Amino acid sequence: MTSPRLLVNSETTKYPIYIDTDLRYQTYELINKSLDKKASAFIIIADDTVAGLYLDEIVQSFPAENKPYVATVPSGEASKSFEQYERLLTECLKNGLDRQAVIIALGGGVTGDLAGFVAASYMRGVRYVQMPSTLLAHDSSVGGKTGINHPLGKNLIGAFHPPSAVIYDSGMLNTLPEKEWRSGFAEVIKHGFIADPSFIKWVEENIQSFKSIKTDVLNELLRRSIKVKAEIVEKDEKEQGIRAFLNFGHTLAHSIEAELGYGRMTHGEAVAVGMLFALKLSEKVYKHSLEYESTCKYMNTLGYRLEIPAECNRDRLLERMKLDKKASYKQINFVLLKELGHPELLPVKENDISELLKKEGNLK
Repeated sequence: MTSPRLLVNSETTKYPIYIDTDLRYQTYELINKSLDKKASAFIIIADDTVAGLYLDEIVQSFPAENKPYVATVPSGEASKSFEQYERLLTECLKNGLDRQAVIIALGGGVTGDLAGFVAASYMRGVRYVQMPSTLLAHDSSVGGKTGINHPLGKNLIGAFHPPSAVIYDSGMLNTLPEKEWRSGFAEVIKHGFIADPSFIKWVEENIQSFKSIKTDVLNELLRRSIKVKAEIVEKDEKEQGIRAFLNFGHTLAHSIEAELGYGRMTHGEAVAVGMLFALKLSEKVYKHSLEYESTCKYMNTLGYRLEIPAECNRDRLLERMKLDKKASYKQINFVLLKELGHPELLPVKENDISELLKKEGNLK
């Protein structure tokens, strides 16, 4: 039996995180091992692309008398909508799921957020298990944040609802296109910046191309990156303090995504742009180097486009930043780095943000 690589032990709950190749063949066994009470039924909410690749193998791990129901959602950020949320609740009701049912989220961050929110609200809350299929979801699958988007902003409708387990089959990453590797890798770098500069050095030494990552390196990458997230969640499950540091790079990123229209730019690509902007802003505020240039150079070698999209408008980006969950009293707050590995949440003047957007992004 596979043992957990990590264990999240927060104020309200604890749950295992399994990381290894081919875990999908052990899905039923691992879920049952992780549950505090037997499940009355299962429903897999799956990204339709991922379902075509791995759903059959996962379903086959369940005994004949306890096969899961299945509901699929279209790939992409647009699925984090009221429409899909309502449809999935209806699927649960039609299948007669009760409060002892377990939802399995199979897919990337979009599916995990959406299925998690369904679990958080169905029958006032049922258990669920995260089965991330992308590198990006190594971040979102841990910590219990669930939700959907609103036309006025990203992730503005949601709830904190921790999973019963995270089952991370790294073998499912083999079918990811390079764009999705870049999307997830930005969150890996983020964890190094906010908590462990030595991890950034390890990453740069071990990964020069997404196509040549060895299995042991990938599993260690996931373990170290998720460990940063897990340790922060243990100390601040409901984002009342240090958990906000995990939003490094996200203030601008969420605004860019909303401005362009969800799905035009992957979340991780937007985070990469937002992270470099926050790094530059940190250098301006604290008046010393934070390896901005070397980080840009490394990320460029991996194929990132680090420019703020030209079609973005400065004033509209600023207005969207005021809707950010970290904002207070219409004051824009940024996660900045006092030093590498030492983040702070600070209010930043609109003029300073606007000037840097004009200088770095050449935005009007």
